[in-house]
Amino acid sequence: MGKRFLFFLLTNILVMTTIIIVWSLITSFTDIGTTFDTGGAGLGIDLQALAVFSLLVGFAGSFISLAMSRFVAKKMMNVKVLDPNGPLSANERTVVEKVHRLSRAAGLTHMPEVGIYQSPEVNAFATGPTKKRSLVAVSSGLLNTMDDDAVEGVIAHEVAHVSNGDMVTMTLLQGVVNTFVVFFSRIAAILASRMVKPEMQGIVRFAAIIIFQILFSILGSIVVMAFSRYREFHADRGGADLAGRDKMAHALRSLKGYVDRANVENQRTDDSAIQTMKINGKGGMAKLFSSHPDLDERIARLEQR
Repeated sequence: MGKRFLFFLLTNILVMTTIIIVWSLITSFTDIGTTFDTGGAGLGIDLQALAVFSLLVGFAGSFISLAMSRFVAKKMMNVKVLDPNGPLSANERTVVEKVHRLSRAAGLTHMPEVGIYQSPEVNAFATGPTKKRSLVAVSSGLLNTMDDDAVEGVIAHEVAHVSNGDMVTMTLLQGVVNTFVVFFSRIAAILASRMVKPEMQGIVRFAAIIIFQILFSILGSIVVMAFSRYREFHADRGGADLAGRDKMAHALRSLKGYVDRANVENQRTDDSAIQTMKINGKGGMAKLFSSHPDLDERIARLEQR
């Protein structure tokens, strides 16, 4: 269920890196732009110009990633989009009807695209640049593993993400994170380039910008993942409002039972496929990079509500 955030983060890093590489090449071979390195007093960096540049690049990268999110998700997961007016199997028809019924209950005026992707993992995700251009996709493993009520609870959770506008909110947060990433990676790269001979400074700066940007992007993802975990609780509550608290709680317990079985099976085998199917939040330091809270905590909060 964290795939929408994973796709967005990976796309964002690739888009941001591409923008910086292209911009660096343009400014290296033309008079367009600025290096922000004035060589003056103090740091010798034009911080105001760098801040404006970082803001523009940061939010441009974030919104480009958002615009690509639905397309990227379809391609990466090989999602089969279901045409509600076309020939569908009974199973496919049920999924489409559930998504549309819950979407109408959530007040959505444009129905999300509905898709199924072939995977043994028990998973589902929602993505898209706007509420009018959203996608809700479920795995074949989810449909084959869970009962009807649990499937409805999972779909309600994903529809709640669309209704809550989580992808757009995440985009704004990612834009802020990107701004800081670009700003500090440029400063770090400029300072690093001053530690080598003048004839090597251009190459070192170019390489350092890419390295620092990727590194800071990974660190910045801690903030984005914290936001993701926070929004999961809201989507659980939204799913409970749409499908009923009993179905939402049943869906979470079913996921919990599935994860527990996967953990046991993983102790008996090194099959990496089982590891990829785990959707529960991690503990320890790994929790910082987890898009989802622990299932026990999600169940407890839903029941307390």
